Amino acid sequence: MSDYVFSPEPTQGLPVVGSKSLFPVRRVYCVGRNYAEHAKEMGFTGREDPFFFCKPADALVPVTAGKTGTMPYPRKTSNLHYEMELVVALGSGGRDIPVEQANKCIFGYALGLDMTRRDLQNEAKKQGRPWEVGKGFDHSGPIGPIHPVAATGVISKGSISLHVNGVQKQSSDLTQLIWSIPESISYLSGLFELKAGDLIFTGTPEGVGAVVKGDKMIGRVEGLGEFEVHVV
Repeated sequence: MSDYVFSPEPTQGLPVVGSKSLFPVRRVYCVGRNYAEHAKEMGFTGREDPFFFCKPADALVPVTAGKTGTMPYPRKTSNLHYEMELVVALGSGGRDIPVEQANKCIFGYALGLDMTRRDLQNEAKKQGRPWEVGKGFDHSGPIGPIHPVAATGVISKGSISLHVNGVQKQSSDLTQLIWSIPESISYLSGLFELKAGDLIFTGTPEGVGAVVKGDKMIGRVEGLGEFEVHVV
């Protein structure tokens, strides 16, 4: 076994419903503009090819079932946006996975928030720069426990919503995904070799907006329950 010049950070692990074992996170991929109405509110129309960005695994904020999670309001922004998403956790992977085989790679599903420093992201877009400062900052990925597909079955439809301080801000259905989950997995596997431990944030519906310190967000996906995250 190799020695390291200093102790490496531990693997990010997420709780799994019905298990005492953790899900080890490898990479975190995010699908951009994957609901038609959200694409329109961001200034785009049509079914463009899917595109992806990444968050660091240690940007995730695990939220235990039945408990309230917290995320600190990040520095260098005055426009922090919520984006409620269904997250897919992979138990296997590969390259160039056929669409019809993609669901076999799924270990489970989770609720997730792709928190975004929108002002920094917009400035990066204007200057043709990467999005990391807007998307990949510390604590930018609150995520609930993983529900094994063995218990939920394959999820392809169902409501998805987000309430902020008791007011509904986002509401849609997973059938409104521009690129379905199997299509996203297949396309992504043509760009990267996917492996067990990878997560895919599948996109957010319309209605994104800003939150401030003290706000309380409750996200729901049909069949997966809800999770609550406070901005502190």
